[in-house]
Amino acid sequence: MTDTGAGAATGTAAAAGAAPRERWYVLGVMTLVYALNIADRFSITTLIEPIRTELALSDKGIAFLTGTALVFFYVTAGIPIAALADRLNRRNILAVSLFVWSGVTALCGLTRSYGQLLLARIAVGVGEAGGTPPSTSIVADNFAPQRRPMALTIYALGACLGAWLGTSVAGRAADVGGWRLAFMVLGLPGVAVALLVYLTVREPRRGQLDPGAEGAPVAPFTLAATLTQILVTLRFMRHQRAAIHLVVGGSVATLWSWGLMYWTPAFLERSHRLTVGEAGGLLGPMHLVAGTAGTLAAAALMAVPAARDARFVTRLLALAAVLTTVPSFFAYEAASLPAATVWLWLFVPGVYFYIGPVLGLLANVMPPGMRATACAILLFTANVANLFIAPQLYVGPLSDWFAASFNAGPESLRWALLVLAPTGLWAAWHLWRAGATIREDEARAAL
Repeated sequence: MTDTGAGAATGTAAAAGAAPRERWYVLGVMTLVYALNIADRFSITTLIEPIRTELALSDKGIAFLTGTALVFFYVTAGIPIAALADRLNRRNILAVSLFVWSGVTALCGLTRSYGQLLLARIAVGVGEAGGTPPSTSIVADNFAPQRRPMALTIYALGACLGAWLGTSVAGRAADVGGWRLAFMVLGLPGVAVALLVYLTVREPRRGQLDPGAEGAPVAPFTLAATLTQILVTLRFMRHQRAAIHLVVGGSVATLWSWGLMYWTPAFLERSHRLTVGEAGGLLGPMHLVAGTAGTLAAAALMAVPAARDARFVTRLLALAAVLTTVPSFFAYEAASLPAATVWLWLFVPGVYFYIGPVLGLLANVMPPGMRATACAILLFTANVANLFIAPQLYVGPLSDWFAASFNAGPESLRWALLVLAPTGLWAAWHLWRAGATIREDEARAAL
């Protein structure tokens, strides 16, 4: 994955003089990669019920297989890979990672036992660890600082597209040929996209659009250099109060919003008696239409003159989190499917609204040579919250407890989700607090 001298020079020269059209092409490809990453996450949540039924698992057991097995290896590999991405060729790291996670996702469809599926999900987690950090770093070096929140909000459209693929497409494939076919349908296209990334995306010079930045040189890989990169980033981030609030706020927002969406297909199948395909068919358009609308609204707001002040952005994010916490509660409280559907349509845009702006703000309070590592730290905490704490320590055990202690039956999951819903208010507090020092932190990162 290391650049040769000639290759690095060619990529640097090309990217430094990249035309606007090329930068938008890079953003489009990175968005597609992100969509494939999210599609895999949503495919496993869509397929929870058929997998749980076939393998005779409890809610806590299925949470371990579909979430915890992924997150531990994702977060273990994520920060070291991101540290490499802050020193080596990000395009190459991304292409290899996409090839690995897409190929192994397809192989999930060939598994025949719990152990085989567990090992495949672990391999998927290792591959996915190399997705978002290099992608967001590449995007950041193709857009000027004041345009990064907008660019990374457009990048976040990949989450809407990926969620649609992972719900509607996976659900339909599961109804037609079972959950194994769904994995194959979603995994194989990513192999082709990995080749597209390698052949058509050029490596930009780090910090090429940052005021006063000369860009970090490509460095040879050593274990000591990688560990040093992680420690230096953590030390710098420790003194950036806005960065800490963005990481905590983004992680709690993920615990809340994506933690709820993780279980929503199973909730619809149990409480409202839908099939896998029907649940996916109901949720898919919400992610594609409402999620895209929420993301585009965020992008439009990031482009207004007021958004040049980062404090405006943090307050807007906090307000959005507060307003969408309300429908996130009533979506799981409603007794009828039509009422739950209305509340979900109102809640889903909030799942996506904060993603791009938080990534953009975090990039602006970190120096160019630390951005991929900082993004990986955010992904570390967010994915522990979303894929471990929410399903394994929170919703799964609560659902099993409600079922055993109150004879709640299939409604046990509903009560567990109602306990999780108010955490959106906690996320809003951190996002608001990030605005207190964000101007000073941006100035320190630019020194």
